[in-house]
Amino acid sequence: MLEAAASLLAEVGYDAATMTEIADRASASIGTLYQYFPNKPAIVLALRRQYVAEMEERWAHLNEQTVAEMTVRQIAHHLVQLTTRFVDEHPAYFAILDAPVKYKRSQEARNRLRERIANVFRSKRPAISQEMAFRMANVSLGIIKSMNKLYAEANFKEREELVKEYKLALAAYLESRLAP
Repeated sequence: MLEAAASLLAEVGYDAATMTEIADRASASIGTLYQYFPNKPAIVLALRRQYVAEMEERWAHLNEQTVAEMTVRQIAHHLVQLTTRFVDEHPAYFAILDAPVKYKRSQEARNRLRERIANVFRSKRPAISQEMAFRMANVSLGIIKSMNKLYAEANFKEREELVKEYKLALAAYLESRLAP
């Protein structure tokens, strides 16, 4: 049912999607859909949780060993690619983000990701403090997140160009902070 909902949301957006259409697309009765999800916001929350868990799994593989042989520029490119690859594989991502449903990840989950990225930065430049590395992780994620709206609105060719620009921007930032 969630796959059907994601497919429909990607196609028509949150406002136009209906519970009836989701049930039809899932080859389920409307009653069955309502047994699991009382309304459309509940479906979106379930999809958000699923996407967050999947994204966290992808970021979990980012560690000091993964990037040990990478240049700072390659790390920047990898961070941007982690996000764009996920978005490309989940066409409903932006519709779900834009849905008027309140969802906030826990501070603990947010900090886990930042700590993971901070540790990667410290592995490249051990002399920087944990506090500075954490701040750099926040800024890096801010740069990456700022790409979302532009990426969502762009056609395929423009997306490629935007990704190049964001990779350059993040690489320039990281190189200025992680240079020996």
